Amino acid sequence: MKLHAMSPAKGSKHSKKRVGRGPGSGIGKTSGKGEKGQRSRTGYQGRLGFEGGQMPLVRRVPKRGFTNIWKTEYDIVNLAALAELAEAAQGSLNVTPESLVELGMVRKGERVKVLGDGEIGKALKVTAHKFSKSARAKIEAAGGSCEELR
Repeated sequence: MKLHAMSPAKGSKHSKKRVGRGPGSGIGKTSGKGEKGQRSRTGYQGRLGFEGGQMPLVRRVPKRGFTNIWKTEYDIVNLAALAELAEAAQGSLNVTPESLVELGMVRKGERVKVLGDGEIGKALKVTAHKFSKSARAKIEAAGGSCEELR
């Protein structure tokens, strides 16, 4: 395909509608703006969320709950995912937040919590910010170790 032969998909481009060009056009006289009023005048810009003086939706709906600014967010990793890593790796495996970022399992700069969903067969040295009780028990039962970061 050549650049000069390229064209937009059929039906994707429309010619500009010429308004106010007489009654025969179907959009003459008031040019599709109705009769009088603020919205028919030039320069009208509606404020976002304005409903013509009616109580806006954001004020009609009740407020619920709150945002805890001290909450600690964690990216979670289950033991089932770590077991897959252990199967793929030969020999001993050290699991750190940096290695999980490289594998695309967690986001960079986020805190990591290991949860106990799944079973693990190999001994792993796992380093994370937090462990659930069941995850810690399963890792240590398989002969591995858990190291908590601060």
